[in-house]
Amino acid sequence: MPRRNDTFYPGGIFHIFNRGAHRMRIFYDEQDYLRLLRYVKKYASRYEIAILAYSLLPNHYHFLFRQDGVTPISKFMGVVFNAYTQYFNVRHDHSGTLFEGRFKHRHVTNEPYLLNLIRYIHANPVLHGLVDDPGVWAFSNYLEWVGERSGKLVDRDFIAAYFDTPAAYRAFVLDYLRERKLPQPLAEYLQILGGE
Repeated sequence: MPRRNDTFYPGGIFHIFNRGAHRMRIFYDEQDYLRLLRYVKKYASRYEIAILAYSLLPNHYHFLFRQDGVTPISKFMGVVFNAYTQYFNVRHDHSGTLFEGRFKHRHVTNEPYLLNLIRYIHANPVLHGLVDDPGVWAFSNYLEWVGERSGKLVDRDFIAAYFDTPAAYRAFVLDYLRERKLPQPLAEYLQILGGE
């Protein structure tokens, strides 16, 4: 199989996403979600990856990572998702492909695009009809962003650089959920993803 031509570099911010093969579930219950998050936490420090935003849904995931070290995010992703796939296959007596190919990614360099992408990621459980309020969905770091949970899978300095208060970020997300409008370049990009 040919090697991917990924360009990951220190300081780069990347949207990483994928879904289950044939849109199958990749998380069945709280144990599955928490297992993946434990792998992310374990390996993020080892590979010097900053976790900016994430949302895990039953059949897909979104992460926004910043590569702080020299090891490419692709190496981190391989370790995390190989471990998760092995766990999933044993626990759910599954064989065959779990994900729809290799993870997909997009380098994010534009600040307005970045901020709108973060709120889209956190709004994802509402957009998919899983909950009415992003604060109810436990498997994202929205609660860290709005100051309601003290989890470790977040870069608090990054949040503070863009939002003065947790209430300001909450209003930013809720405004999007009311209007359901994103800037055109991001809207086009998300449409290409197939509404994930």
